[in-house]
Amino acid sequence: MIKFLDLKKINIRFQKEFNERFNLIQERGIYLHGSENEGFAGNFAKYIGVNKCILCSSGLSALELIIKGYGFGVGDEIIVPSNTYIATIMAIIHNGCTPVFIEPDINTLNIDLTKIEEKITPKTKAILPVHLYGQAVQTDKIQELAKKYNLKIIEDAAQAHGAEYNGIKTGNLGDAAGFSFYPSKNLGSMGNGGCITTNDAELADKIKALANYGSKVKNHHIYDGTNSRLDEFQSAILDVKLKYLDKDNSMRQKISELYRKNINNELIKLPQTYNEKAHVWHVFAVMTPNRDKLQKYLYDNGIETLIHYPIAPHKQEGFKQFSHLNLPISEKIHTEIISLPISPVLRSDEIFYIIEKINKFIY
Repeated sequence: MIKFLDLKKINIRFQKEFNERFNLIQERGIYLHGSENEGFAGNFAKYIGVNKCILCSSGLSALELIIKGYGFGVGDEIIVPSNTYIATIMAIIHNGCTPVFIEPDINTLNIDLTKIEEKITPKTKAILPVHLYGQAVQTDKIQELAKKYNLKIIEDAAQAHGAEYNGIKTGNLGDAAGFSFYPSKNLGSMGNGGCITTNDAELADKIKALANYGSKVKNHHIYDGTNSRLDEFQSAILDVKLKYLDKDNSMRQKISELYRKNINNELIKLPQTYNEKAHVWHVFAVMTPNRDKLQKYLYDNGIETLIHYPIAPHKQEGFKQFSHLNLPISEKIHTEIISLPISPVLRSDEIFYIIEKINKFIY
């Protein structure tokens, strides 16, 4: 069976370096707020091109902390794509804000930039673009609207470590950004993890306190905060893997190019990108009207696939308040999307086997 993502194979490449870092942590006896945290945060900030990086417990927590850090709450609206992972919407709702859904562009699957301005109201506080599947949103129009209406841009960069737009990395295309380091990400830990990147020193200082029970000084709590931290071991893992991120992303881009050049089944709609550096292919998602049959066919032929994602956020049972919304493009995507294996450890023979089987697929 060709695994969708072989995390053991991905991480075993770095085992020697991991062990060296783990031994140092054990010798120091510091497991939170230590030199590994400080080192990785600084290195990731430098990689993204920002001044500040605050580590936290997850991508969801990162977005929650940004929204809370800005003081947005009940009565405030945040514009967000309707085609995204559920965490993006949760971060808005958990702060008492109202998500205003924008349909995606059917070609990029990212937010349709032409539909944003008509949804801006006096209650709008921010635009939250999602760099879905690893493709950077073309943010010129969003930056123009943010300036015109005095809005914040909060990037959901959970799937886009290393993606670029106009030579600028995701995480530095807005006012603040949330990243996830979930194990399956292009830069993944061996547990949960996330971070916030920003050039806003005041916001960073507040978020750092909010993530530490609202405290800047021990036992002095100036905010109603939370517990959202990354431990030293995860920071060490991420710092080791960060050195290889561009190389791994390059491998994903090469696999994507092979898929897009060689899959020629008219039943399969392939993903596209406007620029090769803009997309780091966290997910290679194709679309087909008979998704379930394709998934079974590939599984029967020894190819594991996943669905990102089977149910649109506004149709989730936990979000019944949005079930009345008419979002046909999102619904089409969520019923037709299926993700093929793509990772830096996928072998050439596996890639061409996948291509061969997809080209032979019929209804």
